[in-house]
Amino acid sequence: MGPLAPYVISEEFSLVIAFFLGIGFGFVLEQAGFSSTRKLVGLFYGYDFTVLRVFFTAGITAMAGVLLMDHYGLLNKEVIYVNPAFINSALVGGAIMGAGFIIGGFCPGTSICALAIGKLDALAFVVGSIIGVWGFIEFFPALENLYLAGNLGQIRLSEYLEMADITFAFLLAAIAVFSFIVTWIIENRVNKRASLLGIQLRKRYIAAVILLFAVLTTVAFIPGRNDIIKMRIAEARRQQTCVFKEIPADKLANEIVNNYYKFNIIDVRPEQEFEKYHLPMAINIPFGKMMELQYQSVFRQRLKTNVFYADSDTLVRMACLKAKYIGRSDNYILKESVGEFREMFFEAEPPPPNALKSQIDLYNFRTVTAQKMEYLVNSLKNIGAPVKMEPVTVKGGC
Repeated sequence: MGPLAPYVISEEFSLVIAFFLGIGFGFVLEQAGFSSTRKLVGLFYGYDFTVLRVFFTAGITAMAGVLLMDHYGLLNKEVIYVNPAFINSALVGGAIMGAGFIIGGFCPGTSICALAIGKLDALAFVVGSIIGVWGFIEFFPALENLYLAGNLGQIRLSEYLEMADITFAFLLAAIAVFSFIVTWIIENRVNKRASLLGIQLRKRYIAAVILLFAVLTTVAFIPGRNDIIKMRIAEARRQQTCVFKEIPADKLANEIVNNYYKFNIIDVRPEQEFEKYHLPMAINIPFGKMMELQYQSVFRQRLKTNVFYADSDTLVRMACLKAKYIGRSDNYILKESVGEFREMFFEAEPPPPNALKSQIDLYNFRTVTAQKMEYLVNSLKNIGAPVKMEPVTVKGGC
């Protein structure tokens, strides 16, 4: 069990929530009959496939939910941790667990569920599981090569089969429906029943199947959040209706010195270019990463003015336009490029002896402002740095 919402819910409080979720999960398992060895081993004898259908339903539901949330920008499926696939150890371990399942009538999770309601055979299974875990730890040096053999890394089935995620989702959903039908037929024949499902239950299953394929069809054919934003940007550029609010370098420098807390100065260039040089108090949100969830709060807030800048006029305008459709913040673009800003303030050349007073005043303003910006940056070194929210690697599962 890993953090439920990293950076929002602490790991300690996640454990408290997990405790109550575990109680709820165990209650549901027991109510579904998963504390009964007869129901659990029915999968192997052909008279009850409830276990197969429950786990298939859970997997299909999670898959459809992840795809739908990713489609509308509520989740980034690319940062979901995938357990490495060790094929050899999975096959051997699966065979051992399957044999134990048939002999003992429980899997590790259902044994705890049964023990919670006082079944002594579950106690024997839990004790056996603990002994097995201890034995694996003690003899791990001898088993290590087998355990680590056949490592395919963190790979998804869709990647292994070289299929698009949505294509694999349709395939898996079809397999699930087919499996449900076949297992119902097998159950009817083994138990010598005419039908296992009543009319109302059939209607519910049909409705669930329709809903599942409706969700997958939505992901496959209806534009998602990213697609919609791209289409809006393309349409705005095609019709030339883009109106950008510009802020001159001199005004921005003055605002940095006097009102830095009212602005988000956003560098949309790649991270490498940002590290070489960036404006004082600037944060780096590369153009290609603007849609990531960790940056959404910057574009959805209304307390600060966002000022975008880059080396390219086209890039900075595209970034400002994208921010407009992502959120609701007040957005400006720097009239000058980052190179011009640096030349104006940090590489300013003294005016000639016969310079006009306005030129001298401008030079003095820029040199003094540059010194103030450097002082401000040194005084508040980390205030402009965005919190880097790296994906949290969570190992575990059932």
